[in-house]
Amino acid sequence: MPSINVSMENFQSDVVDASQNMPVVLLFWAEQVPESAQVKVMAEQAMADYDGKAVLALSDVAQDQSLAPRLQVQGLPSIRIIHKGAIAEQIDGPIDETQLRTVMDALTQSSIEAMQGNLDQMLAVGDFAAAAATLQQSIQEEPNNQGLRIELADVLIRKGDLDDARTVLASIPEDTEGRARPQNRLEFVEEAAAMDSAEDLQAAVAANPQDLESRYALAIVQMVAGETELALQGCLDILREDREFRDDIGRLTMIRIFDVLGKGNEMATKYRRKLFNALH
Repeated sequence: MPSINVSMENFQSDVVDASQNMPVVLLFWAEQVPESAQVKVMAEQAMADYDGKAVLALSDVAQDQSLAPRLQVQGLPSIRIIHKGAIAEQIDGPIDETQLRTVMDALTQSSIEAMQGNLDQMLAVGDFAAAAATLQQSIQEEPNNQGLRIELADVLIRKGDLDDARTVLASIPEDTEGRARPQNRLEFVEEAAAMDSAEDLQAAVAANPQDLESRYALAIVQMVAGETELALQGCLDILREDREFRDDIGRLTMIRIFDVLGKGNEMATKYRRKLFNALH
């Protein structure tokens, strides 16, 4: 949506009333004040990314000075962000794009988007209990959001609550996009539970490098321990050694690990390339 020009005549309808649906960023500027003209150009470019979520309104103080005093504007540039009929943010003086986007993200993010940012931080420090609680709260707000259930199942597995994870997985239709991630992670954990320790498997492989069974088991144990690259390399080595071993299990296990890592993961991209080269 393009920016709108605002005066006293349309302030109530185009700013106050419109702000009931989405935030309105009202910028006071004038061509005669270069800094404000620069902010106008920046705001027009940045606000294009918030189309449908927020509106940019412009008040050219050189053309109409009636509105500025009402909103206590004392210098240019000056921004008032109106939301739900009230001033949500007041920014006086120059502002850069990063500052504007920070404010706009906070105002326009859905509760789920905001939750995702907090969730990423929790997972980064391994606080799976807090992550699970956050997801459970979000599911109460959006009970039909299968993406949240997929995230919860994955977090519960990482937390060690396998029975709860199985219950959540059972509630997700099997053809749901992304379901393979927690499903494969759970299967890796269950498989590793029946295998020897990493130390014993490493000793077995050292004693007999041709022992592909031990090498496969070691890769599974490493995957569950978070040593993902070692697991991928181990599976790749099995594939190169014997493509027929356990019906191409080296390649198939790599694909399962890719599912766990998720789309866009750098390590997955790196080993997809290695897998392609090994196959061709």
